[in-house]
Amino acid sequence: MLGHVGVWSSAFVWGSAAEARELAQEAEELGYGALWFGEGGTGKESLSNAALLLGATKRITVATGISNIWARDATAMRAGGDTLSEAFPGRFLHGLGVSHMSQVSGRGHDYGKPISTMRAYLDAMDAAKYTAPAPQEPTPRVLAALRPKMLELARDRTAGAHSYFMPPAHSHQARLVLGTTSVLAAEQAVLLETDPVRAREIAREHTAVSLSMPNYVNALRWVGFDESDVEGAGSDRLVDAIVAWGDVDAIRARVREHLDAGADHVAVQALGTFSSARRQLRELAPALRGAGE
Repeated sequence: MLGHVGVWSSAFVWGSAAEARELAQEAEELGYGALWFGEGGTGKESLSNAALLLGATKRITVATGISNIWARDATAMRAGGDTLSEAFPGRFLHGLGVSHMSQVSGRGHDYGKPISTMRAYLDAMDAAKYTAPAPQEPTPRVLAALRPKMLELARDRTAGAHSYFMPPAHSHQARLVLGTTSVLAAEQAVLLETDPVRAREIAREHTAVSLSMPNYVNALRWVGFDESDVEGAGSDRLVDAIVAWGDVDAIRARVREHLDAGADHVAVQALGTFSSARRQLRELAPALRGAGE
């Protein structure tokens, strides 16, 4: 359903519909296996966004990374996923996540304990009635999962896990928890830039955002980073682990690291402007298509 390598892009959330369609169609033509995007507090709504991308393409899988469980109740989430799966058989993967306290509290919600909140939400989704025409197969779900307890829930209740902002060492640890049969789809930021100073400067624009969020920082500690690594926009060691920069071979090697560590699929997120990200994805496509071989 996913292939070995896909595309994760914020342009699907923050770009215009025309830009999103163009990028989706180009990614499909280049041979990427899936399109991934998030659901920020002030950006596009994930399920209508998925419908836009599915309608613009013919074969590629569209995956939410994530649909925020605080953005709609479980009945609406179930109905939205099944609507898409029935309309586009075998092409929609429903990634669910608890998001971040800073984003959820701004919506007027009390950010509950992530594990118990997600477990109750999955219970409610399973119990929700959906009486419109059903999809040919149940809508596949994965959870945004970084640490053991959420990974265990992903293993026990869904098809697997989606990780974000994590190095290959995390894919190894996650696979140990998930076992052999669950899907692990890892996001990997990439940058075609061989100058270390310039590469880390651009990379830190990316890492600074996620390092302000405790979910990511705690998961990075779990895989061996210390306080000096996660301060500010991150140490060189952390930045280099999170953002794969260099030439095409270096980025292919990083994707291969995730796959060798236990990931089934790697969603590459090309950093930079919309136009530079598209250029990078074009340049990387021939090498990444064979990364899983």
